[in-house]
Amino acid sequence: MCLAVPGKILSIEKGDSPLRLGRVSFGGIVKEISLAYVPEANIGDFVIVHAGFAISVLDEQEAAKTFEYLDELESLE
Repeated sequence: MCLAVPGKILSIEKGDSPLRLGRVSFGGIVKEISLAYVPEANIGDFVIVHAGFAISVLDEQEAAKTFEYLDELESLE
C-alpha cells in the first residue's frame, strides 16, 4: 500500500536547478521535498507528498479533513 500525506510549504528554494525544492511541514516535522511536479505551488499551499515528491496541490479545507482522518486512524490503535 502506498501512502501520500499532506504538508504545508514553508519555503521554496530557487537555485540553479530546474527542479524546485521546498521545505514542507508535516505537523511539525519539516522535510525537503521536490516540487517539480507542482510548478503552480506557492509558499503556504498544502501539497500531497509521496516518496519525497509533491504530486498535487490541495486547498486548506481538504488538508484539514485529511488530518482529521489521520487523527481518527491514530486513535483506533
